[in-house]
Amino acid sequence: MTYENQDQEPAFVISVAARMVGLHAQTLRSYERLGLVTPERSRGNRRFYSRDDIEQLLHVKSLLDAGVNLAGVEMVMKATERIAKLQEQIQILEDEVYRLRRGRQQFLLSQPAGDEKRGSKKNDE
Repeated sequence: MTYENQDQEPAFVISVAARMVGLHAQTLRSYERLGLVTPERSRGNRRFYSRDDIEQLLHVKSLLDAGVNLAGVEMVMKATERIAKLQEQIQILEDEVYRLRRGRQQFLLSQPAGDEKRGSKKNDE
């Protein structure tokens, strides 16, 4: 499997990941059951955590330390994921608007002199 960046590549077994975030391995397993983190699995079914997974676990831990319960953490994580997806969609739409505006501008510049008002509402009346 190829990964978009190095932070997504599974690299840490559960014991190392647990030490990195200061939690017990059993806690990481329970977070996985709740869907708060989804480590990759090897053919032997061993869990491997990426740097992104570690960051996500640290985020979960910080929310819990701030007094948010697990149900609240779940809601925050889902909302955060949804926001990220919406931001990606916004970027795609902004890129498309830019491309269309640039194409329109190039089209208008390619028109012979005196035709630049063609298509405007005043000339359509």
